[in-house]
Amino acid sequence: MALSIPVGRSLLKPQIRVSSTSQIHPSIQLPFFSNRNSINLKLMNSMSATPRASLADDNGSPVVSPPQITGRVGEVKRVTKETNVFVKINLDGVGVADSTTSVPFLDHMLDQLASHGLFDVHVRATGDIHIDDHHTNEDVSLALGTALLQALGDRKGINRFGDFSAPLDEALVHVSLDLSGRPHLSYDLQIPTEGVGTYDTQLVEHFFQSLVNTSGMTLHIRQLAGKNSHHIIEATFKAFARALRQATEYDHRRAGTVPSSKGVLSRA
Repeated sequence: MALSIPVGRSLLKPQIRVSSTSQIHPSIQLPFFSNRNSINLKLMNSMSATPRASLADDNGSPVVSPPQITGRVGEVKRVTKETNVFVKINLDGVGVADSTTSVPFLDHMLDQLASHGLFDVHVRATGDIHIDDHHTNEDVSLALGTALLQALGDRKGINRFGDFSAPLDEALVHVSLDLSGRPHLSYDLQIPTEGVGTYDTQLVEHFFQSLVNTSGMTLHIRQLAGKNSHHIIEATFKAFARALRQATEYDHRRAGTVPSSKGVLSRA
């Protein structure tokens, strides 16, 4: 029996031309003798609006877009007879450093926190620095810890633990931390001088103790090497920033659950 082929049809699989504003889902098989005029335009439009995660890449593997992360922001104002402090931190920032405390070395260390943690850190502080830097250093840290506590929220989905060693020339400092909700500081720095510029080096430990107390963090700081006071302190803040960044980032395998066998990470 002779096979009759309609005019304009071909035994070869037809070439479908689709405009750049439309996509055909790869799972859709067009009929062998179909031409492009038979394609349902509504179907084409619906396929073009399909989320990218439901499509396949060139190797046929599903392409899954990462979840949308909204900014986790904490904002605190602390006013006493000794200081007036405002702190804002965005854990999902890009490393914007904008801090003015009237204590130049403290500003420099807060810049390290922002830059190496990729946090947006905004601090404005005035205090009784005509006496010394103690109250300003303390209250900035207390406010920063409280802002961090706010930004972390219920702590669902985060890595929780952070661990980093930062070298700076001859100095090497290791920081390990746990966003456990339980405040504890273990501090072991041997800073050889009493001051860096006008900054009293005893205030470094006090800064981290105040931060731990209000944020609910377990923090271990160990100096592995170092002779220069500036290098030791700066390596500490850099290591802390990277460890905190690691701990606050999301673990996608955890799928939004609390990283605790108890099912809760509380500040209490």
